[in-house]
Amino acid sequence: MSLKKPTDFTIGILGGGQLAKMTAVEARKLGLNVVCLDPHENAPASMVSQQIVGSVNDKEKLHKLNALSDVITYEIEHINTDILKEALPQDKVFPSIQVLETLQDKYKQRTFFQKFNIPMPKFKEIKSTQELKECIPCVQKAKVGGYDGRGVVVLKKEEDLEKAINQPSYVEEIVDIEKELAVIVVRNTSGDVKVYPVVEMVFNPDGNLLDYLISPADVDEFTFKEAQNIAITAVESLNGVGVFGVELFLDKKGRVLLNEVAPRTHNSGHYTIESCETSQFEQLVRVLTNLPLGSTYQYLPASTINILGEFGYKGKPIYENLDKVLSIDGVYVHIYGKRETFPLRKMGHITILDSNRDRLLEKTIKVKNLIKVKGEVKIW
Repeated sequence: MSLKKPTDFTIGILGGGQLAKMTAVEARKLGLNVVCLDPHENAPASMVSQQIVGSVNDKEKLHKLNALSDVITYEIEHINTDILKEALPQDKVFPSIQVLETLQDKYKQRTFFQKFNIPMPKFKEIKSTQELKECIPCVQKAKVGGYDGRGVVVLKKEEDLEKAINQPSYVEEIVDIEKELAVIVVRNTSGDVKVYPVVEMVFNPDGNLLDYLISPADVDEFTFKEAQNIAITAVESLNGVGVFGVELFLDKKGRVLLNEVAPRTHNSGHYTIESCETSQFEQLVRVLTNLPLGSTYQYLPASTINILGEFGYKGKPIYENLDKVLSIDGVYVHIYGKRETFPLRKMGHITILDSNRDRLLEKTIKVKNLIKVKGEVKIW
């Protein structure tokens, strides 16, 4: 593939949310065209790309996207792969539709990685309430459809069964977690691999989605390398081409265990925009256009805070204390442009840089306490 005429090359993206938007920004820097397919008018990516309004499972809209695109990627996993196979040339989609099929079913993902002896929590498929009851204490996970904490329930005692997931699921052992880690891995069609620093994630207890992260993670060198190696092995076992977000557990015994792999740019890699020589989004553009992969060198320690919709509000978003946040050195605010907020919705993120880790943590807590997203409508 030659990019002698970038303005003649178009990247198609299934989904038009924040990940598509940030990818489109990087593509535009190279003069590339971007078109996204999203059911919501004025999706965030439409601010920097052409948008086709429609479902990612609509064959007619997929045909239209295909006609406009030289290569296609996706920012979401919840897509009907049978429809994709019918509507799109499989050699035009990265990561491949086969990779998407393997990873979007979390149980299928687990059984796949088990074949490669990748360390993971013990797991078991569940086919009845009685089987589930016998596995307590455990973590129950929906096979498909779960994201941002949805589709995951911790069952510690029999009384917890009333909050069990009523859909095809499996269970995992409850890991005695020391830290939750993540690594971004990039792999191109030639098999070249780049890996980013290991990050340490802190989750919002209300929604079980990422609250903030620190990069690099505060772990010893062995754990750091082990996490990177497991992440690379997982992506290579898939023969994956693209950018992958790999989440891992560090347990209190010092074991690093694979949690799950997402075949797309990832929340845990947003810090790379300001903190690393090449962002995860630029790397994806490089993969899709067959350009050399960039350096993953991290200039400064960083944290990333998710800007989440406040409880009790919905509607047109109001961003409180934005001026105070931006008066702090080393703070970079990304507002996604979503037209409506509701509790725990990801409305943006903030990355903070500082050469001193203690000072970085102080700034992170300060910014986290300042920034609030409320809606024009109070719902309780």
